[in-house]
Amino acid sequence: MARIDFYILPDTTLEARLQFACKLAETIYRKGYRLHLHCADKALAEQADEALWQFRDDAYLPHALEDSELADSVPITLGWQQLPVPTEETALLNLHPDIPEGIEHFARIAEIINQHQHVLVAKRACWQRYKALGHEVVPHKLG
Repeated sequence: MARIDFYILPDTTLEARLQFACKLAETIYRKGYRLHLHCADKALAEQADEALWQFRDDAYLPHALEDSELADSVPITLGWQQLPVPTEETALLNLHPDIPEGIEHFARIAEIINQHQHVLVAKRACWQRYKALGHEVVPHKLG
């Protein structure tokens, strides 16, 4: 069973959620893991891509959209279709409102909750489903 970390932000905006996703991506990357950010659609993946480019002036997180020719050669991918087949060192950051098919192949999964009503409702349902499936769910209340 996977460990699911829920990061609960006090903010309501998508920008705050993406900014925290960048911080989390940097932490995961610095620990030597691969990371897949799973998004609801290509538009959100492109927003996350732009956020990663602008995240810090003094750092670069090597990343690519899943439909890019670079996707196989970078440690951070952003996708909206099927989950990739992970290696042992791959973590999943789920920005999709639902739980995607294939999560059972990931040992670590992160979810980011902000205080936007749609996100709260969707992620509460995810939390309950993860628990029902027997995963370890760990909350992290921030701010």
